[in-house]
Amino acid sequence: MLSLHRRRSRLAIGCALVLLGAASAAPSWADPAPTYAELVARLDQTPASAEAAALVDAAEARVRQARVRPNPSLDLSAENVAGSGPYNGFGGGDFSLSFSQDLELWGRRSARVNAARADAGAASLRRDLALIDTAGRLALTYAEAEAAQLRAALAEEALSLSVADARAALALVEEGREPLLRGIQAESEAAAARAALDEAKAERDAAFARLSAVAMLPTPATSIAVGLLDASATPSSPSHREAPTVRVAEAEATAAERRIDIERINGRPDVTARVGVTRFGAEDQTALTFGLSLPLPLFDRNRGSIDAARAEHRAAQARVMQARQDAGADRAAAMARLASSASRVSAADAGVTSAEEAYRLSRIGAEAGRISQLELRTGRAALINARSAAVDARMARVRAEIDLARLEGRLPFEGSR
Repeated sequence: MLSLHRRRSRLAIGCALVLLGAASAAPSWADPAPTYAELVARLDQTPASAEAAALVDAAEARVRQARVRPNPSLDLSAENVAGSGPYNGFGGGDFSLSFSQDLELWGRRSARVNAARADAGAASLRRDLALIDTAGRLALTYAEAEAAQLRAALAEEALSLSVADARAALALVEEGREPLLRGIQAESEAAAARAALDEAKAERDAAFARLSAVAMLPTPATSIAVGLLDASATPSSPSHREAPTVRVAEAEATAAERRIDIERINGRPDVTARVGVTRFGAEDQTALTFGLSLPLPLFDRNRGSIDAARAEHRAAQARVMQARQDAGADRAAAMARLASSASRVSAADAGVTSAEEAYRLSRIGAEAGRISQLELRTGRAALINARSAAVDARMARVRAEIDLARLEGRLPFEGSR
């Protein structure tokens, strides 16, 4: 009997230690993160957006450069000077000053400008896609931090429930209404709940560290006041506009087609006109000179570069077809996932309500001695699982909204901001 009493005392001490750990685990401060709408408003400050914007600026600068005509050439030459006899010195020499200019025939300049404009258009679309991708990453990181915060709160509540049940079980053991095994099991479950709380807090801290890094917050965030898990998804628009990935692929195919024109024109002679004046030293007379120069396309007609540009255009067209097929399939799948996730959230919330009521009745029955501790633990586990499933359902809805927003070329939760 003395051994049993000591075991019960140790059990009471263990439960007290669990309670002490639960009380000291509560956070003493919290620094709330800015809202998702506030973070989206400054997306242009993120490295990915800044990089895409810089690439657009570079492409537009190349368009300006493509419009510029080539520089003319000025040539000064001297003949029949610094020789012997009548060619001694420079006075009797012939001096020529000529001015030459590349004529850029065959539409060479317009082809160059069109190719640069096509590249700039593709860069602009890639910038828009980078902005959407950055917003999607931000939304996912924000929701994951909110979910981790909620899971930590649920784990803390689960610990409180486990400790309360352990107290009730200990009281029943002390009264002899339950075997000592039930008290030991309750103590073990409370310890497991304490370990689960520590793990949930570690996941929460890691999630907020990721959010602070992705959002480039000057002060690390430790809480979220207004989250995305309960935000309504933006209804899908009936527009048949192509997905951003398809538009980018089409713009790249157009740019590849423009490069074919450049290579085809490069295979034609590059004509240069020249005009100048020559002074003939022996007669002390001057005369104008005119000329045209062009290479003879006997050996190099740029066939290899033309064929390579055509092959790259075919590859770009194949990427357009692939992007269009993938976008259609992904959009249908994302819409289906979004619709099913909404039903899943409703079902999970209903499950939480039922599990809470079942656990409440189980507590009442256990305290009255009509329900065993085993049934009470089963009800508590069902409640914890139901609440966790509700968080998972909301995260699934967030991911589906992010995928659909990317395919529709908009920011996630655009209508909720």
